[in-house]
Amino acid sequence: MTRPIGVFDSGIGGLTVVREVVKELPGESLVFLGDTARVPYGTRGEAVITRFAEELTRFLLARDVKYLVAACNTISSTCLEVIEAASPVPVVGVVRPAVREAVALTRTGRIGVIGTRATVASGAYEREIGRLAPGAEVISRACPLFVPLAEEGLTHAEATRLIARDYLEGLAGSGIDVLVLGCTHYPLLRDVIQETVGPAVRLVDSAKPTARELAARLRDAGLLDEAAAPEYDLLVTDAPQRTGEIARAFFGGDLPGVLRQAALPP
Repeated sequence: MTRPIGVFDSGIGGLTVVREVVKELPGESLVFLGDTARVPYGTRGEAVITRFAEELTRFLLARDVKYLVAACNTISSTCLEVIEAASPVPVVGVVRPAVREAVALTRTGRIGVIGTRATVASGAYEREIGRLAPGAEVISRACPLFVPLAEEGLTHAEATRLIARDYLEGLAGSGIDVLVLGCTHYPLLRDVIQETVGPAVRLVDSAKPTARELAARLRDAGLLDEAAAPEYDLLVTDAPQRTGEIARAFFGGDLPGVLRQAALPP
């Protein structure tokens, strides 16, 4: 019997990671859990984020997953080590894969990072970039309103463009040549972000590099599955009907399963 991969996020932005995992690992079954009842996490304190992340982790572990993917930059930035210590199965976050790609792409050594308040305040990107490229300069900006804008499907609204200009115009003139989208919700706003920072800045999101890292880890551990008919269980903690349409936008097309309600244990 094959065991699924467990993917969790503070909302449904993690479906951008699910999409790439499905492409990279077409034989793998998967359980996705998005905490739509409590999104966003990025405005909360570290203790609360950690407690929520532990609850999502326990839920997925009860589904007998073989690997966990923290498809949330806020969780990966603030409490990934806590999740790793508590989990009997390996865990991959989204920060390190994205940083490796950004470091490989930059030519100027000036890298921008945008994320939630909690992600930016954690300094996780600065630490990881400094570890891989000690001479690099990191310029970070918190963009807290991007998560609700993405969750509401306001990806090309004029209000989104105005907020993007307010958040990002300073970055556009800072000399960065790479900008890390440090939140799995932000790829939905990619067009507006690119328009604001200009065509010379290359955007990096964590979905593809995380899927590639997961595939490499599974291969190295001998855990790859090649199921002819993998199963996908897509769960959210609130309002699956309401979030279904925007979930398809995050996934980039029809979902590989029905979005269902999940009840976290009290």
